[in-house]
Amino acid sequence: MSKRRVTTDDRRVRAVIEAVTPSVDCGRFPIKRVAGEQVDVEADCFADGHDVVACLVLHRRAEQRAWKSVAMKALGNDRWRGSFGVESLGTYVYTVTAWVDAFLSWRHDFARRIDADDIRVAAQAGADLIETAAARASGADRRRLTDWARRLKAEIDIEALQALALDKSLSEVAARYPDRTRAVTWPFELRVSVDRERARYSSWYELFPRSCSPNAGVHGTFADCAACLPYVAAMGFDVLYLPPIHPIGREQRKGRNNTLVTAADDVGSPWAIGAAEGGHTAVHPQLGTLGDFRTLLARASERGLEIALDIAFQCAPDHPWVKSHPRWFRWRPDGTVQYAENPPKKYQDIYPFDFESDDWQALWQALLEVFLFWCGEGVRIFRVDNPHTKPFPFWEWVIGRIRSEHPDVIFLSEAFTRPKVMHRLAKLGFTQSYTYFTWRNTKQELVEYFTELSSAPGREYFRPNCWPNTPDILSEYLQVGGQPAFMARVVLAATLCANYGLYGPAFELMEHSPREAGSEEYLDSEKYELRQWDLARQDNLAEFIGRINAARRDNEALHHDWRLRFFPVDNDQLICYAKSTENLDNIVVAVVNLDPAHPQSGWVDLDLDHLGVDAATAYQMHDLLSGARYLWNGRRNFVLLDPARSPAHIFRLRRRVRSEQDFDYFA
Repeated sequence: MSKRRVTTDDRRVRAVIEAVTPSVDCGRFPIKRVAGEQVDVEADCFADGHDVVACLVLHRRAEQRAWKSVAMKALGNDRWRGSFGVESLGTYVYTVTAWVDAFLSWRHDFARRIDADDIRVAAQAGADLIETAAARASGADRRRLTDWARRLKAEIDIEALQALALDKSLSEVAARYPDRTRAVTWPFELRVSVDRERARYSSWYELFPRSCSPNAGVHGTFADCAACLPYVAAMGFDVLYLPPIHPIGREQRKGRNNTLVTAADDVGSPWAIGAAEGGHTAVHPQLGTLGDFRTLLARASERGLEIALDIAFQCAPDHPWVKSHPRWFRWRPDGTVQYAENPPKKYQDIYPFDFESDDWQALWQALLEVFLFWCGEGVRIFRVDNPHTKPFPFWEWVIGRIRSEHPDVIFLSEAFTRPKVMHRLAKLGFTQSYTYFTWRNTKQELVEYFTELSSAPGREYFRPNCWPNTPDILSEYLQVGGQPAFMARVVLAATLCANYGLYGPAFELMEHSPREAGSEEYLDSEKYELRQWDLARQDNLAEFIGRINAARRDNEALHHDWRLRFFPVDNDQLICYAKSTENLDNIVVAVVNLDPAHPQSGWVDLDLDHLGVDAATAYQMHDLLSGARYLWNGRRNFVLLDPARSPAHIFRLRRRVRSEQDFDYFA
């Protein structure tokens, strides 16, 4: 946050600025936008009396000194709005300035004058103001203003004088050269952090490379992972997220199903990072080499996929840092290192860092270099494991340092924790954030939560990323709901949220058995063993997911979160909502049956005014999942969804259009 000095001894400054938005904690943190978007700035700007106030949005790139300005327009009740575009990655700065404008005040009062002598005197006063404006102008504008002032002083005819004084084009010229010597400026320079488009809209697919081998029981490689790329790309994903690819510790290694007893062939958890082969900048030798990883990056790019890496700042007991930097860890009185735990859960194979160590500066630098190393290998997306267990100042520092060199880097915060902590991490610089979507199942829960996520002020900095499952989370809904539950949850995630992801192939193959009753952990979890997935199964949901991602790709409305609107349905087992582009040229309406066991029906009540649809004209609802087309009329229309067939509609709303060939069609 940067502060502007506005203190003055001139008590004649009369303009007031209040309630500038958007602003996160009075400018302590930046708002977020994507390159090519605009920032709509609003403020309350006013003064005493009846004089006219003028105000501007001032904006610039952070590294530049010169300000650009945009005039603000009155919204009513002393509220003003002005907009500017952010065209490139990095940081922009903006603020608001306002002043009592003598020329605009004169023109406003002159238009109401009716007495001839009063008009002549006022014209002389206006001519003086115009002359001072001419002195601030140059070239043709100066000549036009000087001539205007002369003519105002010379004109005798009252009607001609009125028309001349209120000349619109000349007034616009004079307004470009205001007297701002008594302007006041909002005391905070607010910031915009500008990302690339994938920060706002992305489809993630999580895959364990070690389970990609075509042979059962054989550890997969980067080459095997590359062979899976066509399968992932065919489903329409654009981000392939890999769990940690580093050497896995052998000491205290966990066995299958997270047991403490291991067999010789147990592969351990990828999140137990580090062994004799290296740590956070090494790759697991059974996966391949750094060269093999680079080849995977290239093959993924050819398929339209970007690789995201998991960054987990923790160590296995045999990570090289445990011996070379013992001060980076907490030591117990018995001379052992404190392992990670979240009672009653214990993670004996993981040592957390001690961020309060006396050697904290060296620790911070080493962790920064981990990010920079992988940036150097071409990685630009990082999913960060458990950031809420590391200090806030560290994240603000490290993300700031990385983005100063690589403004295109995207950080996904995996913090399933208290809301204020999740929001703080987003404010500090995390580009996207995991959400509570996994545990929001009823209509009321979904409506309340996504209304919150899509509403100001949180939407200015918190970009949600919705996942129906993760390697750590198998929700009860998926455990018991069968195929309809999986289908409904992926539709909800993909259409309620512009960023979403799923953990596969566990998701499309509907892995649903918990390790034990009441647990959200998978039985035979891929976190602790190799898995071989039968992608050729007839009930694989890959084709269904592909249709969803195609609908997302082809409809701009689903690339954004802010224009989400829920509509009433007279059945609480049905949820209906729409997303639309700002100009309403693309509208998507989703209806989902939340009951995986029974058909549900009801009357949907669309707000046609909000959607820009003429209530007297029929419109077409094109189901992007089935291809079916329905002709709807008016606000209320009937919907029946049988989960045995499909638990959801994703409709593209198409209006009736009259063609040049004089026939109707829906577009």
